[in-house]
Amino acid sequence: MNELIVDLNISAEQYLRLYRGEVESVVARTLDGRTVRFPANALRGYITRNGITGRFRIRYGSDGKLVDIQRL
Repeated sequence: MNELIVDLNISAEQYLRLYRGEVESVVARTLDGRTVRFPANALRGYITRNGITGRFRIRYGSDGKLVDIQRL
């Protein structure tokens, strides 16, 4: 299994765009400089009234599909 580490700072207003159907995915830069795109709904468990902030581990399979996201 492969993994990437990203720091996220997504405001609550930005994340609300998902519920409005305006956004389907999140694009972030990993700590080593790569760009990663993943489904925004994978972050639902981490939303607070202030949005989503913190460092996250994104794990994905050999097929490139998301396995899970964990806050570090």
